[in-house]
Amino acid sequence: MKNERYTTRVAVIGTGFVGTSYAFSLLNQEVVNELVLIDINKEKAEGEARDLNHGMPFGSAMKIWAGDYEDCREADLVVITAGANQKPGETRLDLVEKNVDIFKGIVTSVMENGFDGLFIVATNPVDILSYATWKFSGLPMERVIGSGTILDTARLRYLIGDHFQVDSRNVHAYILGEHGDTELPVWSHATVSSQPVTKMIAEDGMPVLDEIFTNVRDAAYHIINRKGATYYGIAMGLVRLTKAILRNEQSILTVSTLMQGQYGLHDIYIGAPAIIDRNGIREIIELDLTELEMKQMHHSARTLREAMEPCFGKVK
Repeated sequence: MKNERYTTRVAVIGTGFVGTSYAFSLLNQEVVNELVLIDINKEKAEGEARDLNHGMPFGSAMKIWAGDYEDCREADLVVITAGANQKPGETRLDLVEKNVDIFKGIVTSVMENGFDGLFIVATNPVDILSYATWKFSGLPMERVIGSGTILDTARLRYLIGDHFQVDSRNVHAYILGEHGDTELPVWSHATVSSQPVTKMIAEDGMPVLDEIFTNVRDAAYHIINRKGATYYGIAMGLVRLTKAILRNEQSILTVSTLMQGQYGLHDIYIGAPAIIDRNGIREIIELDLTELEMKQMHHSARTLREAMEPCFGKVK
């Protein structure tokens, strides 16, 4: 990891909905000094850079341009939002293999240009592609971070806050596991102002909690059915993660990171709370899960491993 310097640069690879929403959020929140947009469609990246620059008088002072992989050399962070979207008739494995192949080219190109910072991965399936980025880059695991369940956790906090009519920032709750259908809510550690959610909601029973979680898990489907894609929420989550890194905040966020024995898992990227600082993952927080929650966590990991096998083989 290179020494800190006054200029902070983020390189965004992929100028689709997520990448440009993230760039727009960075412009509005005064997080970095330099932002470079990289896309296989150079004209698209140039158009986005021009549009963002025209908002500079109303935002924060920074340098924004459409660049190339060589601009990653001096970047503190490379944020990957590029990749193929799932098409009708394609299986999840089709998408995994296609995006792993795309990522091999992207990550190799970044590293060949002398990159010495941190990767943030947002492209789905994010857990598998974070693992791929770690493998292809050769960087230490703490410097390759997936967005994981950062958005799912935010959705859970929002819905709990909405149910109790309290500020979601005063809700503490986590979604762990795959960023996908096998993710799990950790109800045993969910609190509102230190009060356990399971006790606060006792008169309504588990059906209410099940409904909240179902709405969290299926949120992307509901949004995609209505507007075609999700991007604002994840963009805000990526900015939050960027701030935690560049400002050395020691913040705890639910990201996708490499398990090395935590939760009884090994050699797999999966969503879990971790302390984030200037060097990336400082420490993975191992919550004391209930027996059911631990079973759900391992089921989520098995699902990811099955999807990974065509690209990386079986992991013992």
